[in-house]
Amino acid sequence: MAVSNLVVDDTETDAAAATSGSSFYLAMRILPAAQRDAMYQVYAFCRAVDDIADSALPRAERSAGLERWRADIDACYAGAPRASLRALTRHIHTFHLQREDFHAMIDGMAMDAAEDICAPDDDTLDLYCDRVASAAGRLSVRIFGMREEPGRQLAHHLGRALQLTNILRDIDEDADINRCYLPRELLALEGIATTTPAIIADDPSLPRVCCKLVKRTREHFAQADAIMDAEPRTHVRAPRIMSGVYRCLLDRTVERGFDLPRTKVSKPRARLLWIVARYAFF
Repeated sequence: MAVSNLVVDDTETDAAAATSGSSFYLAMRILPAAQRDAMYQVYAFCRAVDDIADSALPRAERSAGLERWRADIDACYAGAPRASLRALTRHIHTFHLQREDFHAMIDGMAMDAAEDICAPDDDTLDLYCDRVASAAGRLSVRIFGMREEPGRQLAHHLGRALQLTNILRDIDEDADINRCYLPRELLALEGIATTTPAIIADDPSLPRVCCKLVKRTREHFAQADAIMDAEPRTHVRAPRIMSGVYRCLLDRTVERGFDLPRTKVSKPRARLLWIVARYAFF
């Protein structure tokens, strides 16, 4: 899907098609129709702004595209959405989705659009994870019907677990586009110079950094599990599937290892289908 279409197209979007093929699609499929379509619409928004941030357009054009999305979201709340966002606007009102969470997602994408991130400090990394992952989680838990505070806490921990899993899995892919999201403090502990993403990715001490970040990621998964264990099963089926899928990806990433050469981590299709069946039917 072209970035230009994501920014200016005023026709209804096939949100389900935009979502298909993603890890989120399996979790969304088990939801009741209204919740499922709401999640498709939210994911389509997330995908659209992510595509802008990752595009090859000049940075000024990417920033302008994200600001147009900010104005589009504001128009949804003003009751005057463009045609392609009418369905999202209905869900905003039905599920009481918060404007600040849409804006936070745009702010996170703006961090990628503004510059190539390289070894952010821990606070910046946590802010980035909150914006690009936990903000989507805060929108999602309202759609799932969770109570306010447990929902916010689940979004906090599970969002960070998912995003840190992506960071650990995609070290080389990120380095290829001149990005590195590994925290500066952990790199410094191992004496790794934070010069360029490519140099960081090739450092022989990198596996020790990754092991520490794996531990942090598993702690977030554990916190998310504790929250979901205390909530009604029907409210957490979808996030349990997401947690199971991403924990499987983290396990495969750890099994692959972080020494060079690193192979690309693939999704184990049979295992993912078993995870969906477990939480959807049992």
